Amino acid sequence: MEYTMEDLQRQLHHLRMSETSKELPSFLRKAETQSWTYQEFLRELLSYEEKRREEKMIEKHLKWAKFPYQKSIDEFNLRELPSLSERQLKQLKEMSWLDESFNLIFLGPPGVWKTHMAIGLGLEAIYKGQRVSFVSMGELLPLLKMEEFLRKSQLKLKRIREADLVIIDDLMYMAMDQNEANLFFHLINHLYERSSIILTSNKGPEDWGALLGDQGIATAILDRLLHRSEVLHFEGASHGIKYRQTLFQTESVQNYLTVTISFISPMFSLFYPYYTLFNSF
Repeated sequence: MEYTMEDLQRQLHHLRMSETSKELPSFLRKAETQSWTYQEFLRELLSYEEKRREEKMIEKHLKWAKFPYQKSIDEFNLRELPSLSERQLKQLKEMSWLDESFNLIFLGPPGVWKTHMAIGLGLEAIYKGQRVSFVSMGELLPLLKMEEFLRKSQLKLKRIREADLVIIDDLMYMAMDQNEANLFFHLINHLYERSSIILTSNKGPEDWGALLGDQGIATAILDRLLHRSEVLHFEGASHGIKYRQTLFQTESVQNYLTVTISFISPMFSLFYPYYTLFNSF
């Protein structure tokens, strides 16, 4: 029985090898010109399909993660964060903490790259085949409150609950009412020992009770978050201010910026204290 190229491509597509189906003519030409053996031809064909499936899975997981931007760990300037050693950074990149369902809590004032580090680790997790979901606290609370009514909220929260790594950005940036605190607790309780969580916050855990409005709920949340966790402190003034760019280059404007930055820097240390819970990894 004679098979046409279209017949072979249709069979590959039926076997869900759609990427290989598209490239089959190219592989056949290479096999002829390079005198591949049957084994070589089959290995090249399957290796290509495997590679494309991995690439498509990464593309899908990146889309599902909903990162506000993409910054890799390699773009992180370790000299800007003296509280984190090179050894600790390597440990984080190895992602063994994710396999053990450890949580990471990044504390520090605004603008010290807590979110950058969280996104970088999220990207590393995706490249290792893990499902990641990123959500800010400002987005999460409305999702939780509208889950019962909106299909869109249900789908987003389903992906969050099924993720291997959940990144919650700007935790406790504002106070919650009792209903919001209860909903947040139930989410954390569901993720407990099922997924790893990365939290970024400019407030220490000792302040969370007041922001949650219920010390009992705060204790229950902390119990689950801190049971298996590492708390890392990001120090220094805002890098957004330090490396800010301006449209104006006149001397008067530059002098104004210098004075402004000099005034703001000590204000961060006054109004955004952070607290050491653990000294090292």
